[in-house]
Amino acid sequence: MRENIVFSDQAKELAAKARAIADKHVRPGAKKHDRAQEYNWEAARAVADAGLFRTFIPKAYGGLEAGILALAMVTEELAKADSGFGVAFAVNALGSFPILVGGTEAQKQRWLPQIARGEKFVAFCLSEKFAGSDAGGLAVTAEEDGDHYVICGEKKWTTNGGVADLYSVFCVTDPTSKSRRISAIVVEKGTPGFTVKKVEDKMGIRCVPVVETHFDHVRVPKSNLIGERPGVGFKHAMMTLDLARPGVAAQAVGAAQGALDLANLYAQRRHQFNVPISNHQMVQKMLADMAMKTESARWLVYAAAACADAKSGDVSKMAAMAKCLATDVAMEVATDAVQVFGGYGFMEDYPIAKYFRDAKILQIYEGTNQIQRMVIARHMIREAMDLEHLAAYIPTETQATYKDGAVKTAASSQAAGS
Repeated sequence: MRENIVFSDQAKELAAKARAIADKHVRPGAKKHDRAQEYNWEAARAVADAGLFRTFIPKAYGGLEAGILALAMVTEELAKADSGFGVAFAVNALGSFPILVGGTEAQKQRWLPQIARGEKFVAFCLSEKFAGSDAGGLAVTAEEDGDHYVICGEKKWTTNGGVADLYSVFCVTDPTSKSRRISAIVVEKGTPGFTVKKVEDKMGIRCVPVVETHFDHVRVPKSNLIGERPGVGFKHAMMTLDLARPGVAAQAVGAAQGALDLANLYAQRRHQFNVPISNHQMVQKMLADMAMKTESARWLVYAAAACADAKSGDVSKMAAMAKCLATDVAMEVATDAVQVFGGYGFMEDYPIAKYFRDAKILQIYEGTNQIQRMVIARHMIREAMDLEHLAAYIPTETQATYKDGAVKTAASSQAAGS
């Protein structure tokens, strides 16, 4: 199933606001915030003032209900100027989605209006030292104690950690169950026992903190359990990632476009052999390939976002395809952009090196691209059941059993056209 991509006037307006903020508040300070590993509060306040945090929040809770496609378009514009700030913006949606997809009405009324106004930032606590791609292998526990849960353990790679006010924490509430093992609980900043420990010294996206979050017997009211009952956290996590992966893919498209724009401009300005290097066919090929890949990724991202908005049955596959393709493209385009810049591309004096450093994490977080390919392949294998009408056009297999019990399989030559 594929949905039509409809760019609403509202989505276009939000993207235009994001572009203006990117030009005024994000790009000029990108180098400074990257070097200092500081959060860009100026840009975050501008985003809040422009109402962009309302993009992904329903109208009933003070949002604009503009949809995942609009969110992707806004994220792309911000990431084009600074991939790190694109992450800083989009992770608020990632942390909010568990509440949106699984929260009770009271929980949505309690937290979403504050998120929409930009008064509360959100983080998503899923990964652990020994549970990254294997999201089902969590070790952080939450034990019932009267009207509270007591959370113990440690989370890794918490993006927005320290900056965020609310944390969607996935933990084990029933270690004896396989299908109902995990729940999601909101932990608020300042809760006793909840601390941010190691702040990671990262290769890229250095303006947004990625930290270890520690839970030392953190007592949280049962009213903070996302949903009506425990044990549905894994489902909420998977639903969240299906909605969030188009946003990661949009970060990648923005990063690719930002690197391509700089490489294109530099190729017109840089002269070798008395002509701009853009006159040389090898450079032209690089620029053309970069442009084709970026545009292809953009439209797959938009298609995946449209599927999410339409609640299409193949949103999981489309989200995985968009995330995988777009992030691979971002890495390829950033690498080629460095090559176009030559020696200057290797120097931190120019922003192209930052685009290169920022691009790598896109292939890793919110599901490595190896995992995305597995997700895509599993969907394809299931879809093969709908292709039986083509069976006459492929070789069929026959089995021969030998005296020793061995089975030999061979393709017959009876298919149509053989």
